[in-house]
Amino acid sequence: MANQTIGSGSRRAMRFVLLVGILSFFADFTYEGARSILGPFLAAAGASATIIGIVVGFGELLGYGLRIVSGTMADATRRLWPITIFGYVVQMAAVPALAFTHSWQAAACLIILERVGKAIRNPPRDVMLASAAQRIGGYGWAFGIHEAFDQFGAMVGPLVVAVVLAKGGNYRRAFAVLAVPAVINLCFLTVACLVFPRPQDMEQRALVEGGPGSFPALYWVYLCGAGLVAAGFADYPLVAYHWVKHHTLTTEWIPILYAVATAVSGGASLVLGRLFDRYGFKVLIGLTGVSLLFAPLVFLGAHFGLAILGAALWGMGMGVHESIIPAAVAPMVAQSKRASAFGMFTAVYGVCWFAGSAFIGWIYDQSVIGAVAFCVITQAMAIPVFVWVSWHREKG
Repeated sequence: MANQTIGSGSRRAMRFVLLVGILSFFADFTYEGARSILGPFLAAAGASATIIGIVVGFGELLGYGLRIVSGTMADATRRLWPITIFGYVVQMAAVPALAFTHSWQAAACLIILERVGKAIRNPPRDVMLASAAQRIGGYGWAFGIHEAFDQFGAMVGPLVVAVVLAKGGNYRRAFAVLAVPAVINLCFLTVACLVFPRPQDMEQRALVEGGPGSFPALYWVYLCGAGLVAAGFADYPLVAYHWVKHHTLTTEWIPILYAVATAVSGGASLVLGRLFDRYGFKVLIGLTGVSLLFAPLVFLGAHFGLAILGAALWGMGMGVHESIIPAAVAPMVAQSKRASAFGMFTAVYGVCWFAGSAFIGWIYDQSVIGAVAFCVITQAMAIPVFVWVSWHREKG
């Protein structure tokens, strides 16, 4: 009977993870489809590389920074679904609204609003996802499955945008088409809330116990390493801007290369999630060393083949950002503080991303080689930090 109960709980947990993955597929279909053309769209509206870097970076700042508010509220109220739903509604409404903008300033406001919506919904959603993780094999596996759905949607969205552009549509028409997956996302969100009203109850036991005070020291050290990775990671809109400016690719290829990047990220996330559950931080250390090579390939590569390879490594790096990095946070803190931990972690992470994006955009206007050097060196500095965290986790 006990085994039957455990088996039933595992199947229910897997159904929840898959359902969250499906709604995330349509969310990423929507906003990643839009983000694949934001660089050229803003440039066509009159924005410079510096402006693009600041807009995208500030969006990421709020998109990560405001999660501390959302996470704290989720821990305090335990109303995980209402907060999650509100965030999704804001995010899904902002993307199609880009079709009605006629200046880079108006577009920038909606780009930032979309990131705010993501900031609101992510911490409580990640808590619910982490609660189901133990029953299906581990945090890396749960976040890896979710990331695979994420990246599949992030691949399909840009491809749909590419088809719209190839058939003579403009950027605004592409944004309008993305209203369809946005509505489907909200439908699946409603189903998930009704079928699984309290997914946090699926957690079998708290792996980490702690008082109501601050988070463990290891958590903060890990955050420093993750912040270095974020600061040195150039956003795709700036990469796309570079390709178009230097005629490495035509406009139609921009969303296709974005799809290539997300396909790599999604396909690898399942394997990497399993490997992370088995080998821990050694996987993160290796991936950080490999993915930092994307910067010289995308910014210094002068032909199509290097652009493809650079896009693939960029996608692998994004997979690390979206799956393994948050998966590593969950077992470091008690469940009762997990939303706040996710929120605090991504708040600092967002500040680093904003500062890095703005600086990369600024230095790119001065020197492309300087931008590449900053990306590579900053991310490389995270490796010894992750080595230290790995050693202390194994020791403890």
